Amino acid sequence: MIATLSVYGMDDTPRGKLLSAAARLFREQGYDRTTVRDIAAAVGIQSGSIFHHFASKEEILFAVTMEVIRFNTERMRQAVASTDDIQEQLRGLIRVELQTIVGDTREAMIVLVRDWRCLSEEKQKAALAVRAEYEGYWMQVLGGLQAQGRLGVDAMVMRRLINGMTSWTSNWFDESGQLDLDGLADVILQRSVDPL
Repeated sequence: MIATLSVYGMDDTPRGKLLSAAARLFREQGYDRTTVRDIAAAVGIQSGSIFHHFASKEEILFAVTMEVIRFNTERMRQAVASTDDIQEQLRGLIRVELQTIVGDTREAMIVLVRDWRCLSEEKQKAALAVRAEYEGYWMQVLGGLQAQGRLGVDAMVMRRLINGMTSWTSNWFDESGQLDLDGLADVILQRSVDPL
């Protein structure tokens, strides 16, 4: 079982609180305009105390990026492992991705998408390597559906189409609206897979 997350996708340790505050501030102000002093003030510590946990502001951004990728990759693994039904696995992956985008890791995901290019080339490569496992679950399931003749397009094309559908939900989704995340996952699933 994975750890319980706070609203910004990090745990409740001092390090996690720093990452949560950083994710929120990076989202609100942008990475470039957020200072270490801003992050320290948000958690009520002296700015020098941050350096007990992180060597630089870039290290904080890298930690936010890696934590959210790892956490959501574990959710993907659990979604696939929870059933042998490949269509239900796809529904689980869609539901997890929606949760990452509009749910408890929303802040950190926005930062990941918008600011990851502020990382050094070496750190970008490390983040992409971890992200490959996340995408691997998608390709495993979509590849299986493609082998069954249940996708109208190549598995990679379908992954990009699903990603397009899920990614934009943060711009319009309203939890108090007509659909909840489960209902939205069902709609995307119906548009993605040909029935048996």
